Amino acid sequence: MSHKAYSIYQAKARFSEIIRIVKRRRRVIITDREIPVAEVVPYGAEQPESIEGRIAKLAQIGAIIPSQEPFRATPVRLVPGASDRFMAQDRD
Repeated sequence: MSHKAYSIYQAKARFSEIIRIVKRRRRVIITDREIPVAEVVPYGAEQPESIEGRIAKLAQIGAIIPSQEPFRATPVRLVPGASDRFMAQDRD
């Protein structure tokens, strides 16, 4: 389904028209200098259930560029007594 797009200027001038479109269960994209910045969706519209679905949607509209590299967390080395020493320094 293609979405109707309006610039911010057009959206302000045609707000009632946008509401009529959304009432018909359609989505409207608002752009700023041809870059999507907002989406008007029908109340109660289904949202992607998974994080992957949300990331795909954001990537589709150009809001994010997903990494091609897998995420690798670096483990934090715990030093016994470090937090106690930190708290003691803060009190001095």
